[in-house]
Amino acid sequence: MRNTCLAGVSPTVDGDPPGGRYDRRVSSPDERRDAIAQAAARARGCGRCPQLAATRTQVVFGSGDPDADLLVVADAPGREEDERGVSLLGRPRRVLDELLRETGIDPAAVWTTTALLCRPPDNRDPAPAELERCRAHLLAQVELVAPRVVCTLGTVATRVVRGVAEPILRVHGRTEVVELAGRRVRVLPVLHPAAALYRPQTLELLRRDLARLPGLLALPVPEQPRPVVVPPAAPLPPVAPDPAAGPPPDGQLGLF
Repeated sequence: MRNTCLAGVSPTVDGDPPGGRYDRRVSSPDERRDAIAQAAARARGCGRCPQLAATRTQVVFGSGDPDADLLVVADAPGREEDERGVSLLGRPRRVLDELLRETGIDPAAVWTTTALLCRPPDNRDPAPAELERCRAHLLAQVELVAPRVVCTLGTVATRVVRGVAEPILRVHGRTEVVELAGRRVRVLPVLHPAAALYRPQTLELLRRDLARLPGLLALPVPEQPRPVVVPPAAPLPPVAPDPAAGPPPDGQLGLF
């Protein structure tokens, strides 16, 4: 059973993302959908990367099932995604959907997003500073959707989610628990479906790694970090007057 008690969205300034932190509790699926819509609206007004804001057609926020147990993260939008406003389209999406169906997972029951929400000019690689500025938008989606498993596609998405720069060929298929937006989730890095389009060996590696997803989704949710409770500060003791100091001058009384 999904936990629908999620945190709400806090106000932001000048289009900055909320950083995965929220100031109210979301107690129903309808409230979660409303909070996701608010997060998407803020992301669409983001101007933290001036070059991307000047060249994008639109911000490509995540989409899919807001109650998903599986959240998929790709690298960045391409031309088609930028035009249509949907993450991971074309042949890579068809490959991923087909392999998910082979595992028994309905692609319509997945939430899909990207580590960078704007298309880089000429489809260049995302700059590290751009990925860092956009990370809060990703964390907002992780917290609101609250998946059991996050599956990262390729090197860029895996580095952003794990916080460690390692080649995808070294870490693919290796599950670990990562804390994202204050929640611990299982992360499964896999090869990007685009890399499997022309390489049968890569396709088989991707198929083998994705076949692990049903088992991971069936596992209990990882133990969550305990909230830090800050005890209230003790009241200050009253200050006794100093008889040696004498009364304050009359003109000083108006300052208090």
